[in-house]
Amino acid sequence: MATVTAPVPRIALPGVLKHRAVHKLLLLALAAAVLVPLANARWASGSWPDALTVDLTDPLTRTSDWIIDNRDSHPLFLYFFGHVSNAVVLSVRAVYLVLLAAGWAGVTAFAGLVAWRVAGVRLALGTAAAFLACGLLGMWVPTMQTLALMVVAVLASVVVGAVLGLAAGLSDRMDRILRPVLDTMQVLPAFAYLLPVVLVFGIGVPAAVLATVVYAAPPMARLTSLGLRGADKEVLEAVESLGSTARQRLLTARIPLARKELLLGLNQTIMMALSMAVIASVIGAGGLGDRVYQALASVDVGAALAAGIPIVLLAVVLDRVTGAAGDGTPGAGRSGRAQWAYALGATLVVAVAARLLGRLDWPDAWVLNIAEPVNRAVDWMTAHLYSGVPVVGGTADWAGHFTTWVLDPVRDGLQGLPWWSVLLIVAALAWVIGTWQTALTAVLAMATIGVLGVWKPSLDTLSQVLAAVAVTLVLGFAIGITAARSDRFERLLRPVLDVFQTMPQFVYLIPVVALFGVGRAPAVAAAVVYALPAVVRITTQGLRQVDQAAMESARSLGATSGQQIRQVQLPLARPALLLAVNQGVVLVLAVVIIGGLVGGGALGYDVVFGLAQGDLATGLVAGAAIVCLGLMLDRVTQPTERRAKKGA
Repeated sequence: MATVTAPVPRIALPGVLKHRAVHKLLLLALAAAVLVPLANARWASGSWPDALTVDLTDPLTRTSDWIIDNRDSHPLFLYFFGHVSNAVVLSVRAVYLVLLAAGWAGVTAFAGLVAWRVAGVRLALGTAAAFLACGLLGMWVPTMQTLALMVVAVLASVVVGAVLGLAAGLSDRMDRILRPVLDTMQVLPAFAYLLPVVLVFGIGVPAAVLATVVYAAPPMARLTSLGLRGADKEVLEAVESLGSTARQRLLTARIPLARKELLLGLNQTIMMALSMAVIASVIGAGGLGDRVYQALASVDVGAALAAGIPIVLLAVVLDRVTGAAGDGTPGAGRSGRAQWAYALGATLVVAVAARLLGRLDWPDAWVLNIAEPVNRAVDWMTAHLYSGVPVVGGTADWAGHFTTWVLDPVRDGLQGLPWWSVLLIVAALAWVIGTWQTALTAVLAMATIGVLGVWKPSLDTLSQVLAAVAVTLVLGFAIGITAARSDRFERLLRPVLDVFQTMPQFVYLIPVVALFGVGRAPAVAAAVVYALPAVVRITTQGLRQVDQAAMESARSLGATSGQQIRQVQLPLARPALLLAVNQGVVLVLAVVIIGGLVGGGALGYDVVFGLAQGDLATGLVAGAAIVCLGLMLDRVTQPTERRAKKGA
C-alpha cells in the first residue's frame, strides 16, 4: 500500500527580510564579524599604516623644478606653450581695447540691444541697468577687464567643449574614453587647476584663461554629446533616406536638433567661466576678481562688496540672456538679420557720439562710494551682532558653538576610527545604495587618499562636508517642501534662488567673513549658502512632479496634508531627493575647499598653500585627494541606474 507523504510547509520570511537591502546588510554584518577581529589584530592603532603610503614629494618636486628651469629655454615651451601664451595675451588685449574704444555708452548700448534681440525689451532694460550699475560702483574698468578675459575664455571653452562633445556624441568609444576624464575635471576643485598652469605659463592672464578653459569646457562637451545622442531617430532616418552624407546629416539635422542642449551648454560654460575667472584672480587675472581677493585679504568688506556686486550682475545678465536664447527662437531670416544690423548700427552711433563728446571713460562724478557705508554697517554688526547678543548670542558665538559641538566631534570621531573601519563603512553604504562595483569604486577612491599620505586632512575635510551637507539638506528639504506646497512662496523664492545660484563661489566668502570671522564654521556657512539653491530647486521640482492621481487618491481617503507629504509625495519623489543629496554633496565640497582661504584648513589649506608657494607636491596631492573624496561621496549618495530602473 502506497503511502502519501505530505509536503513540508515552507516557512515564510518576515516582510522586512524580503528586501534586497536587508540581504546586503546581513551579508555585511557577517563579513564584519569575520574581518573586524582580523583587522583589529593586525592594525590595532587605527592610523593609516606607513607601509601602505606612497610619497610623491620627490618626483613631483623634480618635475616642478624641471619645468621652472626649462620654461625659458626648452623648445616645448618656446615653440608651443610660448605661442599659446602670446595668442591668449593678444586676444584678451584686443577684446579689452575694443571695449575701451566703444566706451561705457557703446558697451552698454550693445549689451542692451543684444538682450533685446534675444529676449525682449524687459531683459534689455535690465541688462543696460546692470552695466550702468557697474559704472556707478566705480568698477567699470575692472568689469571690462573681467569681460575681456571672459570673452576669450568662453570662446575657447566652447570650441574645445564642442569638439570633444562631437567626438563623444558620434563615437561610443570616444564617449567611454572621455567620460572618466570629464568626471575628474568636474570634481577637481577650481584651485587645483591653477597650480599646473602657473608652473607652465607663470603668473598672469595666459594661466588664468587656460585654467578657465579646462574648468569650463566639460559642461559644453557633456551637453553637446547629450544633444547629438538624443536627436530624433525618425528625423535622422528621414534625412538619411534622402541620400545625404554623414557630414550633411550632422550639419543639417543633428546639430539643429541639438540646439537647445548646445545653448544650455553655452549657458553653463559662461557661468563656470565667470566663476573661475574670479578665482583665477589669485594668479594675476586682474579685473573684478582681483579687487575681491585683495579686499578679502585685508578684510575690507565694503570694497569686496563693491567688486562682488558687478560679478553677480554679470552672472545674472549672462545667465538670463543665454537662457532666453535657449528657450526662444531669436531672429532668423531677412527681418532678423535686418534687426541685428540696426542694433549694430545703433551701437556704432552711440560709441562714435561718446567719443566725439569725450565721454568714453565713466565719469568720476557719477561714482557712488558704497565701501564706507558698508564698512560702517559691518562695524555696527561686529559691535552688536558679532558677540554679546542677549539670549541668542552673536554670530561669533554661533560659529564657536557649531565648531565645538558639531565640527570638532565629527572630525575627532572620523579621525579616531581605525582606517579599515572607515573603508568598511564606505563599502557598506555604497553597496546598500548601489552595486558591488559602486562599493569597490568608493573603497578604492578612499584607499587612494590613504596611499597619498593625506588621510587625516581628508577626514577633516570630510567632517566639514558632512556637517555642511546635513545643514543644507535640513534647510533645503524644509524650504523645498514649503515651496512645493505654496505657489506664492515659490514665486517669492524664485528670484532669491536665481541670484544665489548665479553668484560665483568666491563671492560667498564676503558676508561669512563679516559675520563669522575666520575658521572652519565660516567655510561651512559659505558652502551651505552656495549649495542650498540647487537642493531647494530639485526638491521642489521633484515634489511637484509627483503623480497627481496618487495625490487625489490620498486626499479622497482623507489623508491630512502631513500624511500626503510623508506617505505619498516624499516616497514617490525619492529619485529627485537622492539627486538633491548628490548635488548638495558636490556643491558643498567645491566651496569647503575654497574655504581654505578663510581658515577652513585641511585639504583646502593644502591646495591654497601649494598654489601660494608654488609647491606642486602639496597642491596636486591635495587636489587628487579631493577628487577621490568627491568620487567616493558621489558613489555613496547616488544610486546606480540599475537600481533606479528597478525602483529599489
